[in-house]
Amino acid sequence: MARRLFRKCIPGIVDVAKHASVSPATVSRYFNSPEVVRYETRKRIEAAIEELDYVPNGAARSLNRGASGTIGLIVPTIDNAIFAELAQAFSTSLFRHSRTMLIAAHGYDLAREGVLVESLLEHRVDALAIVGLKHEEQTFEILDKRDIPAVMLWNYRDRQSLPCIGVDNREVGRVATEHLLELGHRDILFLFAELRGNDRAADRRSGALAAMATAGVEVPRNRRVVSPYDVQAAKELALKALTATPRPTAIFSGNDVIALGVLFAAMSLGIRIPDQLSVIGIGDFRGSSAVEPGLTTVRIPARRIGRRGAEILIELLEWPSGHTRPDERLPVEVLQRGSTALI
Repeated sequence: MARRLFRKCIPGIVDVAKHASVSPATVSRYFNSPEVVRYETRKRIEAAIEELDYVPNGAARSLNRGASGTIGLIVPTIDNAIFAELAQAFSTSLFRHSRTMLIAAHGYDLAREGVLVESLLEHRVDALAIVGLKHEEQTFEILDKRDIPAVMLWNYRDRQSLPCIGVDNREVGRVATEHLLELGHRDILFLFAELRGNDRAADRRSGALAAMATAGVEVPRNRRVVSPYDVQAAKELALKALTATPRPTAIFSGNDVIALGVLFAAMSLGIRIPDQLSVIGIGDFRGSSAVEPGLTTVRIPARRIGRRGAEILIELLEWPSGHTRPDERLPVEVLQRGSTALI
């Protein structure tokens, strides 16, 4: 339905409540804490918002200042599940505040990311989220010159040039490795993701190797392998390692996509998991608990990162001088399922 841009009377929260047959307090809860509102009630409120073309006060103020009502998100890839949950949560949170998302992917090419930043700014996005902490200096210069709210998502580290919302990926690599060490594993194959243009993978590698060093275990070069974010490529690398002598007792996978390839490799060779090989992933992507055996992994709260990134950008737009720097470090946890066991 086409939006009515001009009207004699601008609807308010009371109109939305009446249209949805709920109280104004319920509509307020929908905008501030939607998870506490029943699904059926949320759908009625969303329908009322659409039919009335209701715009929350903060969004209305922004639009009256000539803003576009769109917020940009640049991710490294949309080719697999890695950032899908983050993007979905980011978009959903924006929708609840009457804003829309423009998304772009740079394919782990940080030089291309700078071009995408300029392109999104030309499309008049009101704010921008980028993934990771490492970016070309040009990207930071463009954002500083345009002076729009911007945040970095997924990875967290103190004292960065922009606010960051995410996890400490050094901790992610450390806790995954410590889990395998606690199970008695010492001969561990590390299938690290590509480090170029990827500070998340670099930090996980740093944390993993630091944990091994603390345990007094040296990791030889043939146990440090770079794997693409691709199931087939990871399977082929795992097949090579698992048919060599000696065979590792555990495999640290840079994320759940790589771990899935490892599971397929072990299956094709008749290697029993976890009796003969332990496998751990990172991410807790959708389906990681459904494979047989269930994949042990380090959960990264992707949906929460996406939701908080959107909420913080909206707050910065509506109250630009009302907040301290909104950095957020989110917790990670090891989810032990069936793919790891005592050696």
